[in-house]
Amino acid sequence: MTDTFDQFRQQLHAQVQRAESLGMRRDDVVAGAQRIGDWLASEVKPASPEQRLLREMWRVSDPKEQQAIASTLVKMVDRQP
Repeated sequence: MTDTFDQFRQQLHAQVQRAESLGMRRDDVVAGAQRIGDWLASEVKPASPEQRLLREMWRVSDPKEQQAIASTLVKMVDRQP
């Protein structure tokens, strides 16, 4: 895990770009982000306030809301400089 929000965004951006360069569809990327979110929320201790917020948001969300969070994260990192 990363310690800063910017590092988190940069790493996620790189992974999304890699997946898309390998031909993954956006829906598949979002589904992968959702599976990773499930794993992170249950297995990884947050290392920053941002990670704690994201974990708590994930935990209180239903699957449709989690999909929206994952989709929003993918969109957010697409705007990475």
